[in-house]
Amino acid sequence: MSKSDTLVGRKGVVTSYRRGKHLQHPNQVILLFKDVETRAAASGLVGRKVKWTSETGREFLGKVLGPHGNSGAVRAKFRTNLPGQSIGTPVVIV
Repeated sequence: MSKSDTLVGRKGVVTSYRRGKHLQHPNQVILLFKDVETRAAASGLVGRKVKWTSETGREFLGKVLGPHGNSGAVRAKFRTNLPGQSIGTPVVIV
């Protein structure tokens, strides 16, 4: 089993939209994954596909763009913007 296979199915949480003091970017979200606690570990997730599933069963596909900060968070961009109800809900690496 290769290292890339162990990442498939890893669960994370949508924590927030990417934002600043005056502007929010709804097409990008901040994700936290379990056991990813450093910027170097977060860099290993770059390019991975992620999926968020709504309560109605609709699936939103996205891609990890890069690390966010030094604590293991990553930025992801979704094809269709995630709704506000997605914050605090799980995502999975596909």
